[in-house]
Amino acid sequence: MIQTLVLLCHLLLALAIIGLVLLQRGKGAEAGTGFGAGASGTVFGARGSASFFSRATAVLATLFFATSLALAYFATQSTGTESLIGDASSEDSAEAVQEDVEGVPSVAIPPAAAGSEAAPAGAASADAASGESEDL
Repeated sequence: MIQTLVLLCHLLLALAIIGLVLLQRGKGAEAGTGFGAGASGTVFGARGSASFFSRATAVLATLFFATSLALAYFATQSTGTESLIGDASSEDSAEAVQEDVEGVPSVAIPPAAAGSEAAPAGAASADAASGESEDL
């Protein structure tokens, strides 16, 4: 519950920071204010808007940083394991494997016949080296 609340505040702070940054004027826009380009008619005065937006951005950035740390803390304090392997103990898994093996029917594998395709690779190369070949 608290993690969801902190996450919601985090997202709102991010949107507020984006809005404040977009509202601020760039450094190049200050050149026109020296000649009286309408700065005296603003709500905050000639220098007030820049300092207000700068301070507000700094405060929101600090709060954003604090919520980031809080979310990181909440992420490390999760009580449930999300791993399937971590849930099973070694005894339970060993018993489950033994039950699975007992249910599988055994299959007899006949020994490989001489000269068949299942012969070891070494035997085939020895026949080829001696000059003997089979006609198929």
